[in-house]
Amino acid sequence: MRETHTAESHPSTSSTQGAGASTPTGVVTTSSGGGFRLMAVHAHPDDESSKGAATSAKYAAEGNDVLIVTLTGGERGDILNPAMDRPGVKERMSEVRKEEMAKAAAALGVQQRWLGFVDSGLPEGDPPPPLPEGSFATLPLEVPTEALVKLVREFRPHVMITYDERGGYPHPDHIMCHKVSVAAFESAGDPDAYPGTGEPWTVSKLYYTHGFIRDRMILFSDEFERHGQESPFKEWLSKWDSSRGDLMARVTTQVECGKYFPQRDDALRAHATQIDPNGMFFAVPLEWQQRLWPTEEFELAQTRVTTSIPESDLFAGVEANSEVSR
Repeated sequence: MRETHTAESHPSTSSTQGAGASTPTGVVTTSSGGGFRLMAVHAHPDDESSKGAATSAKYAAEGNDVLIVTLTGGERGDILNPAMDRPGVKERMSEVRKEEMAKAAAALGVQQRWLGFVDSGLPEGDPPPPLPEGSFATLPLEVPTEALVKLVREFRPHVMITYDERGGYPHPDHIMCHKVSVAAFESAGDPDAYPGTGEPWTVSKLYYTHGFIRDRMILFSDEFERHGQESPFKEWLSKWDSSRGDLMARVTTQVECGKYFPQRDDALRAHATQIDPNGMFFAVPLEWQQRLWPTEEFELAQTRVTTSIPESDLFAGVEANSEVSR
């Protein structure tokens, strides 16, 4: 495994370093399994399949309880797969994306919950137009935070995953997802916060997922060249925004999950309106991915347990079936 940090102790702290079936209603039941519970919070349906999906599938397969939380319905998403750009699809986008999400969750072997907020869309223009009134990114922070805190207290995750302060990319819903997730992580264990939303539960660790790693793209590009093929990432790399910095410098945790890349790909294909099966997500042969870069990358943003960096396990330092002291 490629490690990018010198091993060091990561003590318990609340400060930020840098930064199977769908269950739309009812209580999420947990099984004994591996004993751990993982909650991944995402802005739209399909985000869970493009960001940390193989890690989710791995932990679920190992008997842990994995819950995907989808904050919005993705109602304002464009149709990005030409094969799905046909009459009746756009008009049923909300329903279609729910069907796609159910298939993706089944492919990953995870549970899934909707929080029911409305997709803000991705505004275009210079300057961009205002976001639709009442959409997710326009809401007061405490509104979606309360809903997520309620679910955290119900599911009682040991670990939460979300996006960094840039949202992974600057979609308003992704940035709001970051803010809501951090606020819920910090509030769920506070007995004075959001009364009436269940018994307090203190989450042990909060991670940001980092998927668009430049080093990874360069490695794959070099492999295409070695095989005498033009890299599909050539243009993407040439337009790399240097202001984003070196994301690998922020990575603290690499989870070995190449075995679960096929499930990740099945989940991606389930989101047929959003994922073109002939597009960039499937440009690199699976064998190359599993051989050259068989991990997914995360940044330990906050922790209330002691661990050592670098990590290879999101649950490092966490005791199963226990809650840390606040």
